[in-house]
Amino acid sequence: MSAGGGRKAIIAALAANAGIAVAKFIGAAITGSASMLAEGVHSVADTANQGLLLLGQKRAAQEADQLHPFGYGRNRYFYSFVVALVLFTLGSVYALYEGIHKVQHPEELNSPIVAIVILVVAIALETFSFRTAIKESRPLKGSASWWRFIRTSRSPELPVVLLEDAGALIGLILALGGVGLTMITDDPIWDGVGTLAIGTLLGVIAIVLIIEMQSLLIGEGATPEEDGAIRAGLVDGERIDTVIHLKTQYLGPEELLVAAKIAVTPGLDIEQIAAAIDAAEQRVRAAVPAARVIYLEPDLYRTPAPA
Repeated sequence: MSAGGGRKAIIAALAANAGIAVAKFIGAAITGSASMLAEGVHSVADTANQGLLLLGQKRAAQEADQLHPFGYGRNRYFYSFVVALVLFTLGSVYALYEGIHKVQHPEELNSPIVAIVILVVAIALETFSFRTAIKESRPLKGSASWWRFIRTSRSPELPVVLLEDAGALIGLILALGGVGLTMITDDPIWDGVGTLAIGTLLGVIAIVLIIEMQSLLIGEGATPEEDGAIRAGLVDGERIDTVIHLKTQYLGPEELLVAAKIAVTPGLDIEQIAAAIDAAEQRVRAAVPAARVIYLEPDLYRTPAPA
């Protein structure tokens, strides 16, 4: 994912969530709706999360130094992990707490039509943000399903924004349902039920993000497709016969470390081996542009001794 593409989706989400948060809090103050208040806190959490994602991109752009010789690319993973924690603690836990309170102690809504209008406008704004994230993700997703894209993407920002926006849209619909049922039945307990549903939804999304971002943070290797392309690029069939073993790890969303032991043809001199390694690196980088850091160890292939 290009930094610019991810930034466009993040900024669109930030602008939408900031405006939505203000509207929701005004609506909550007027109506006394718990689900509206929970959605307001949700939007504040989402707005803070977009700021954290932008900060992560800025920190990741720092030049490598002696303390961090492989650079700061993993800052994007770290801040995305923090985003998942914020979504869980500030969004989900608060909504669950508020929902339980409103179910136990229901309160009548004042001017619920105000909440309906604000929620409809918020759905329109959130749809704009969601469509922007989808548009930015399509070139990277390819033919894969959206779930597979979220599970396998090594760039954290777009999966985070996609899940956040999807959760926000569903949460708004749940809030709309809670307020609407309260108006229809004249029973304010539905507002609390809607709030509980929002908290549960945010908790599920946060847990998915925590699992995915934690995996990226501790280090994930190349995808199966990239692994195959790297192995094919290393072998030329003339000077390099086979890949004895290969290890990869993403140092950042756009920087892949490749370390391999390769079997060279017996009888090559040092200059021929060096030329073969240089050519192999060029082939790998052409096949997998993210493979920026490559270490190759030449060796002779030895048939393993029988057990």
